[in-house]
Amino acid sequence: MKRLVLLTICAGFIFCSCGKKGDAGSDTKSPSKPVLILPAQNSVCVSGNGQSGSQSSIFFSWNAATNTDEYEITIKNLQTGTALSQTVAVNQVSVELPVNTPYSWQVISKLKNTSGTAQSDTWKFYSSGPGVVSYAPFPATAYQPVDGGQLQAVNSLISLSWTGSDADNDIMDYDIYFGTNAASPSLLQSHISSTSLSNIQVKPAGIYYWKIVTRDKQNNLSTSDIFQFRVK
Repeated sequence: MKRLVLLTICAGFIFCSCGKKGDAGSDTKSPSKPVLILPAQNSVCVSGNGQSGSQSSIFFSWNAATNTDEYEITIKNLQTGTALSQTVAVNQVSVELPVNTPYSWQVISKLKNTSGTAQSDTWKFYSSGPGVVSYAPFPATAYQPVDGGQLQAVNSLISLSWTGSDADNDIMDYDIYFGTNAASPSLLQSHISSTSLSNIQVKPAGIYYWKIVTRDKQNNLSTSDIFQFRVK
């Protein structure tokens, strides 16, 4: 009888010990968020190493993230909407890009053999070519409602807001296009000097589309993506 009790106690001890080891093993670390350094937000890359007539080698760098084995950098051409991605093991890389073009970029830190990732902020920059002295604004970004989001109308009225930026810091105004046509929203209001527009009439359960044209003091224009949202 004593022997049976002793075996039961030992088995319980082994079970508890295994349980503790399993709990500790499940505490997997996650990568930290990369912090971007260069190219700086809304900056102009006047020249890059190895610059030619149509291409420039742009240097990208960011702070090393903890618990990270590799990084995926994504660079988006803001004129064409095309993006290129590259995976690297270090926190810097040089990429050949066409000049006279605005871009955005972001970095994702990854830890191998896990699903954990962390994404940096998204920054914009302009890759300039020889002799360029004026730069078109960066395409504006939807702030509220967010792209693909939902919005609660108040008395069938909603508001739109957005953010704009320009390497020259000379944005003059915006034209807002809005409607239910996904391919080509209609002009709602032009030459708006603020970054918001209120009292826009909508219908419940409707899907709406909008875009922003940004104009600077040199009459350079940029057009945003077409954003969409649903009214609750």
